[in-house]
Amino acid sequence: MKYLNTTAYQHGDSLKIGVLMVNLGTPDAPTKKALKVYLKEFLSDPRVVEPTFPRWIWWCILNGVILNIRPKRSAKAYASIWDEVGEGSPLMAISLRQHQGLVDYFVTQNIEVEVELAMRYGNPSIASGLEALKQKNVDRLLVLPLYPQYSASTTASIFDEVTAQLRQWRLIPETRFINHYHDHPEYIAALAHSVTQHWADHGQPDQLLMSFHGVPKRYLINGDPYHCECHKTGRLLAEHLGLSKNQYRVTFQSIFGREEWLKPYTMDTLKALPGKGHRHVQVICPGFAADCLETLEEIAVENRGYFMDAGGETFSYIPALNDDTAHLSMLGGLITRHLQTWLDEKPKGTAQTQSLYDDMSAAPTQN
Repeated sequence: MKYLNTTAYQHGDSLKIGVLMVNLGTPDAPTKKALKVYLKEFLSDPRVVEPTFPRWIWWCILNGVILNIRPKRSAKAYASIWDEVGEGSPLMAISLRQHQGLVDYFVTQNIEVEVELAMRYGNPSIASGLEALKQKNVDRLLVLPLYPQYSASTTASIFDEVTAQLRQWRLIPETRFINHYHDHPEYIAALAHSVTQHWADHGQPDQLLMSFHGVPKRYLINGDPYHCECHKTGRLLAEHLGLSKNQYRVTFQSIFGREEWLKPYTMDTLKALPGKGHRHVQVICPGFAADCLETLEEIAVENRGYFMDAGGETFSYIPALNDDTAHLSMLGGLITRHLQTWLDEKPKGTAQTQSLYDDMSAAPTQN
């Protein structure tokens, strides 16, 4: 095995704390070619697709069918939200602002940490983010997946890739991993603040839908806590907003394939609501830390169409927390809490080791 070491290690350098913030990812461009590369990496992940049949069969389906059909359709959807003149991918643009916001947060708090941004699929890769931290002499690493609710298909996949990359390092950093923050009080408060701000501009709806990305029901049965954590987030947000049980619903979107996924489906719910007398609906997606295709196109455009076609009158999407100040403050506080024992330690360094090494090298040899 090759142990990566791109530059000579300087034993006298001071050691640092590093934070790697990771989101799902985005294609490099809204083109069929770029989508094929991105989707192949995404759908090849055994954490994302857990077929009930041998993986070689899935490999044939993916490469023989899906990657010859879906990239063109997905490219069209991405093109509808892409800003070619300005920032390009919304997810990437927002993620870059989140990264800078966290850097600024730690500066204002006088906390010395190195922060890098990575994507699980696409660029910047987890490998490049970790390498950047290594070049800064990080020996203590905190990984923050930007998924509030834990799922093996998302959070655990980041763990897999981080550890796969670290297996190539000679000096493994002391590592901590934030699994979830679905019930963090400041996260719930930030969500509630975004909702009340939206209500101030658009009025309060008949129904507030809290739409989360779906996963196959089989994952829940096999022990994945995602379903429970989504419902807890929904309940806590509703309580914070003072909503009764008949004023909000937790639903699941982005269904793929033929097997049963977590229900109720967002699409079916929106189609049915007008017939039940709910003609003013707002949707928030608490599981997304940054707006992306699944929120800006799937919810704000496609699912809006389903609701309006079914007789709905007023529909609006409540943006993700993105780089909102309250969101960044929450993330900064969450990171700080997980770093606290490291921050309480005296600054680490290896100058003494270097000195001893120099002394040994300079010592005269005896015959």
